Amino acid sequence: MNKRLKPLPTFATEAQERAYWESHDSSEHLDWSQAQKVALPNLKPTTKTISLRLPQHLLDSIKVAANARDVPYQSLIKVWLQEKLHRH
Repeated sequence: MNKRLKPLPTFATEAQERAYWESHDSSEHLDWSQAQKVALPNLKPTTKTISLRLPQHLLDSIKVAANARDVPYQSLIKVWLQEKLHRH
């Protein structure tokens, strides 16, 4: 990329920086063609709470299976859902 890049400004506060980036394009300051992928292994994925209605006998069976594995039943449900998605 032969485009001359502008120097990155300095900001006194986070609010000033936020206002600047809301009205400016980062490609004026950075050569994104030189960007590299980065791995952030310690980040946890965001989760969302949902409500799921299950028949009582199904929930009881899941809890028994979770207890046999010594894991929380909600964690076991997440593992099973993830496994099912990977198969399809």
